[in-house]
Amino acid sequence: MQKGIIGKKIGMTQIFDEKGNVVPVTVIEAGPCVVTQKKTVENDGYDAVQLGYGDQKANRVTKPLKGHFDKGDVAPKKKLQEFRFADISGMNVGDLVKADVFAAGDKVDVQGTSKGKGYAGAIKRWNQHRLRESHGTGPVARHAGSNGPVSDPSRVFKGKRLPGHLGAEKVTVQNLTVVKVDAENNLIAIKGAVPGPNGGYVVIHDSVKA
Repeated sequence: MQKGIIGKKIGMTQIFDEKGNVVPVTVIEAGPCVVTQKKTVENDGYDAVQLGYGDQKANRVTKPLKGHFDKGDVAPKKKLQEFRFADISGMNVGDLVKADVFAAGDKVDVQGTSKGKGYAGAIKRWNQHRLRESHGTGPVARHAGSNGPVSDPSRVFKGKRLPGHLGAEKVTVQNLTVVKVDAENNLIAIKGAVPGPNGGYVVIHDSVKA
């Protein structure tokens, strides 16, 4: 990983490229982030930096976190994220990371928390088919149907796709393209959709598959 930043999803819109084509984009308020901690091989066994995003009131953080911020002499932050960059020699606690670390044309991965859907049935959660709605099915057309073997092995296999909690989990969308960067207003426009609701936190870093 060479570069990364924390941001907040603003919403989706569309912009036009130089050929007049419509490009659907998600606008993200990326940074400014501050380096709140620096980890090294000598002290921690690996190289990494911890970035903080969004100012937080001092009385809204726990005592351990307050001590963590005081140790680095930085203001309390709402969101913390650790990045294992390939080279952190030029980064120190207190440094700012802004949206201009990315440029138009960069390939990035965006990680966020998907929208929570609550308890969902097998059709909505796993895209399963409805049952027959002819004779003998009864009022269970959207039920999951048979769960598997009866006498042998007399159990439901692990991983069986059943109704349950849908959404509200960490999701990464890979290989998206940065369309435009507004460094003055800390905005990044990324082609396509990214996980989570408007106002949700996202983490952007260079693509692992590009």
